[in-house]
Amino acid sequence: MKVALLAGGTGLIGSQLLQLLVNDDSYETVKCLTRNTLPISHSKIEIIKSDGSNLNELASALKANDVFCCLGTTIKNAKTQEAFRKIDFEYPLHLANISKANGASQFLLISALGADPNSSVFYNKVKGEVEGAIASVGFESYHIFRPSLLLGPRSEKRSGEWAAKVFFKLFGFLIPGKYKAIDSAKVARAMLAMARKNGRGIFVYESKSMQQF
Repeated sequence: MKVALLAGGTGLIGSQLLQLLVNDDSYETVKCLTRNTLPISHSKIEIIKSDGSNLNELASALKANDVFCCLGTTIKNAKTQEAFRKIDFEYPLHLANISKANGASQFLLISALGADPNSSVFYNKVKGEVEGAIASVGFESYHIFRPSLLLGPRSEKRSGEWAAKVFFKLFGFLIPGKYKAIDSAKVARAMLAMARKNGRGIFVYESKSMQQF
């Protein structure tokens, strides 16, 4: 059996992925890199306390077969572009480098629709940059998930998101597949399904391809 390493297990996607991982018989241990209290407890969970800034000190504990990175914030919560970049670029890349050095074969990253290193939109630019940076780390399997607007039970309220969800529910049939809102549970299920395939190469999934899960 394998060991999974999950970063961001208290977020919208990460918390649902955590539940899936502990219920999956192919994983004997689920290591959770977190600074907050996890939404569930389970005998398979190994908690590794971190805010992302002390990964070097924790390197020996970050050994796993499959790494699931659900780290991410918003400019509003981060307050500055520098702080946002640290959470959405520096921490995921650092985690990728350390886990690869420890022998991890798969890295699965939550990115975003519109990720593009050449984008004039800062958020999309950073997402595109981290995708490319991690690609150069050299995992046997690298999976990038680019969901559109996420539906699901958030603990925080995001400005404009409620209105967007209502719009998608009313007029979603008019919107191209890659732009359709997607339930966060489907993204979590897609991540686990792709990890279980143990494919080799770099794979990118957008909302349209994840709706089936």
